[in-house]
Amino acid sequence: MRCGFCHGHWLCGSCDMIAELPDHNAKWEERMLYRVQKGDIVQASKVLADAFQHDPLWNKIYEGDPNIEKRFHAFFEGGVRYCLKYGEVYAPSKDLEGVMGLVPGKYADMNWWRAIRSGTMGIGMRMGLSAAMKMNTIFKPVTGDRRGNMAGCIFLYVLVIGVATELQGKGFGRKLIDTAIEKSEREAQHLYLETETEENVRMYEHFGFKLLKKITLPIVGLPMWEMVKEPQV
Repeated sequence: MRCGFCHGHWLCGSCDMIAELPDHNAKWEERMLYRVQKGDIVQASKVLADAFQHDPLWNKIYEGDPNIEKRFHAFFEGGVRYCLKYGEVYAPSKDLEGVMGLVPGKYADMNWWRAIRSGTMGIGMRMGLSAAMKMNTIFKPVTGDRRGNMAGCIFLYVLVIGVATELQGKGFGRKLIDTAIEKSEREAQHLYLETETEENVRMYEHFGFKLLKKITLPIVGLPMWEMVKEPQV
């Protein structure tokens, strides 16, 4: 997925804060991020849809669709559900100012079985069948590159990250990405992501990410930057 906490970019139960999770060091715990729950899925999806509302790629994919807002919500709901099943979803607080979904690299690719198990299969219709089919072609080279770029590496994948439009620039995105970096460093894993927004490339470089490759996506003809941060151990 893509990144978008800077420029509109991709659980029923008690409140679950990182500080309450096991095996986390003090610095990690002090951040007190909120662990997104199943009951937060709808709101988390709305936050991400809002964050990506001006994203060039997603607007191109759904160009001319009168139901674009509903499509966005459905798409990001799928991403949130997938990360809840196979990884972790975090927000700065239970107010969900922003949302970040992480999965282990071995789950970076969503296949049919994983879609069924995570409850995302039925969301495909709400995303729009034609758009869903188009995405398979658009993102095929991205998936292939990721496999090649990270062959032999254990890594965490930032499947999606975004902050609500009205709250961007207030440090919520930094808090999320800092936490992902801390987690990858603590576990001695690479941290991998893609972004379709050039401004984000410079921002991620500031965080220590290295640009691996810039590609042009098929069908839409838009750029995608593939980036990784190596663990400092």
